Amino acid sequence: MFTLGINAAYHDCSATLVHDGVVLAAAEEERFTRIKHGKRPLPFSTWQLPFHAIDYCLREAGIMLADVDHVAYSFDPSLLLGPCQDSATISLPLEPSAHASEWLSPWDPLFLASIVNAPRQLASGAPHHLKDRFRGVRHDGPFQWHFVEHHLAHEASACLASPFDDCAVLTMDGRGERATTSYGIYQDRRYRRIRQVNLPHSLGLLYEALTAHLGFLHSSDEYKVMALASFGKPVYAPLLREVLRYRGDGGYEVNPADWGRLFGPVRRRGSEFTQTHMNIAASLQQVLEETVLQMVDWLHQQTRAYNLCMAGGVALNCVLNARIRDCSAFSRVWVQPASGDSGTSLGAALWIDAERSGASRPHWRMDHAFLGPAYDDGEIEVFLKQTKLPYRRAGDLAGEVADLLTQNKVIGWFQGRMEFGPRALGARSILASPIDATMQARLNAIKDREDFRPVAPVVLEEEAAHWFVNGGVSPFMVFVYEVQAGKADRIPAVRHVDGTARIQTINRRQNAVYHDLLRAFADRTGVPVLINTSFNTRGEPIVCNPRDAVESFCSTPLDALAIGPFLMEKQP
Repeated sequence: MFTLGINAAYHDCSATLVHDGVVLAAAEEERFTRIKHGKRPLPFSTWQLPFHAIDYCLREAGIMLADVDHVAYSFDPSLLLGPCQDSATISLPLEPSAHASEWLSPWDPLFLASIVNAPRQLASGAPHHLKDRFRGVRHDGPFQWHFVEHHLAHEASACLASPFDDCAVLTMDGRGERATTSYGIYQDRRYRRIRQVNLPHSLGLLYEALTAHLGFLHSSDEYKVMALASFGKPVYAPLLREVLRYRGDGGYEVNPADWGRLFGPVRRRGSEFTQTHMNIAASLQQVLEETVLQMVDWLHQQTRAYNLCMAGGVALNCVLNARIRDCSAFSRVWVQPASGDSGTSLGAALWIDAERSGASRPHWRMDHAFLGPAYDDGEIEVFLKQTKLPYRRAGDLAGEVADLLTQNKVIGWFQGRMEFGPRALGARSILASPIDATMQARLNAIKDREDFRPVAPVVLEEEAAHWFVNGGVSPFMVFVYEVQAGKADRIPAVRHVDGTARIQTINRRQNAVYHDLLRAFADRTGVPVLINTSFNTRGEPIVCNPRDAVESFCSTPLDALAIGPFLMEKQP
């Protein structure tokens, strides 16, 4: 049985293909179209489906859309349509925002109409160059269509992909249909929700609002606010506690706030960051952590579970995740690596697959995120020859790249299947030595990033505890750890101003060539750690194919590119 999961309602549109309980492929649309996040989360962009990501998933399995048994779309419009459920029409004022509306947003009728029509769009709206794979279907089949509630898709992406057979589940994001936070329990291959928080109260929308006030792009740059927070002091926490109030029993409320009155004018994009901006970010982060820790304690009291799984965009806040790991009553915490909306295609597909199979299959576990496209040596070399640029096949790729890294060269690293989710994890990465403290600033300049942004380390799994306090298995860069005091001066480039680092651990089973590179670098330097940042520049998605990689290499100050077994180096 093939089940295709689709996320398209908001941002980070994506597709996932599940075959008999096993995920075969998953990818975000942005990697193929080169439009960051696939599209902006606007009502009039909802009609767009991730056709390129769908095409990739089907191609990976060697099938056509007509071979798919079920399509699971991670939003259920029936939860918002209400009295219009059986109506053949919607009404939309010529100027929706100029009129009062009974909807949550005056644009909701257009938004929902696009979602209701998604089966027709899938059947007939594919771009011309992809149409062959989409032939032979109608909006009513042969596949069976399923609308899956947005938060249920988040929840399923956590518990059905986790390493646990039983766990509590917490999801937090901006919004679904109405839910913004949900709590549940996964036991005996069954999931049950025990509580949810609805709009207008939303941790994700609160964080988005202050992201915009600080001059960043909302639904995009929230992770920058988290990084900025380390430079500030939470002096505005008392004010924010009046805005975000925990009410007990897992509930909270977010009260309306005039940010200009509380914090002054909106920071203009491109202007310098003041201490006030840093203090706002620090205050927001602290109050978020305080609130979520109370929510997590309530969830533990209700479930008495040892394990916690998390998803939703707020679960990409790795500083918050570390507080939950270290300060909550749960013994183990697992965060689904594509926790944002892209992961809802994964959750929707896994949910429908489990529902239709009766949960009779072995539990698939997401122990790596390498679910995107790969390119074999022949494909890569054909393209390299077309570029007419010098390249060579490495005799010992890991050893030769390690030698370059010891010379403080910055390397583009393109190997194997692309990662699913927002983190580069050693398939589409930029790598550098962590030994020189100036490397962080150099990488931020290469990538045109804000100078306060940290860079993250990858460490051999077996060495993690020696370099990071309580360093354990952490393959997805979703937690921070303190750098061991005795090792801080050996890896200064990856130590953030607060003394932490957002680590990735790697073992050879997950990615052999990546592991071998770290081992080779450790043999030369005594340091089993590298800087790993995403292979892209500001405003660009992470590279996907050989053309993307070579174009990024040629247009940035990268020193070398390791692409498959081949090496390209720039000469002074």
